[in-house]
Amino acid sequence: MRISPDRERILNKLQSEINYQFKDIELLNTSLTHSSYVNENKGKCDKSNERLEFLGDSVISLVVSEYLYKRFIEFPEGDLTKRRASVVCESSLAFAARKINLGDYLLLGKGEDATGGRDRDSILADAFEALTGAIFVDGGLKSAKDFLLGQFEREVIYALSKGNLFIDYKTELQEILQKRGISKIEYRVEKETGPDHNKKFYMNVLIEGKIIGSGMGRNKKEAEQMAAKQALLKIGETDG
Repeated sequence: MRISPDRERILNKLQSEINYQFKDIELLNTSLTHSSYVNENKGKCDKSNERLEFLGDSVISLVVSEYLYKRFIEFPEGDLTKRRASVVCESSLAFAARKINLGDYLLLGKGEDATGGRDRDSILADAFEALTGAIFVDGGLKSAKDFLLGQFEREVIYALSKGNLFIDYKTELQEILQKRGISKIEYRVEKETGPDHNKKFYMNVLIEGKIIGSGMGRNKKEAEQMAAKQALLKIGETDG
């Protein structure tokens, strides 16, 4: 599939975001090509990201397994297996994909795009696996490991103690404030922008009418999580 100059500019933006430059940019493009796009563009595009997704799944499992093995030396095999499963599950990988706005770079069929495919957990998780697989093919295991741990190390380290890469910042904030004698927390939408298929929500979290955190997301739940995360940063309970 020939990559247009406009598409190459978009891919370059992603490469800057993930701090990795592909030797073969076609690998990157393939990792972001959903099967629905291939089905609608037969003759023009014949490679989806499914094979890279298959490979990336194994690479992620290996990197996380090694990390767990070295960091939690006291854990038996059963505990390591459970913790790995929670870190590499669909919701965790989709969360990781959203951190780099991976949905914005996907090539999707018109129908898939129109029905919210860019923010669907299954598609984002698969694309994250495919991107990891592409980095592995292009630069080897070290590059893939550097991407996974370098891009998300603080989240991974913190989340491993919790057993999931998706950190529930709202619950964390609620528990911390309750310990400080504060029980009422309010989340309030500040504004909404964008068309219906690509909305952005801006959310504030308040205590007694005072804003302690703000965040943006593609839906209200995500915006609430980001607002809670900023609140935690302000009160010094997470280093982001």
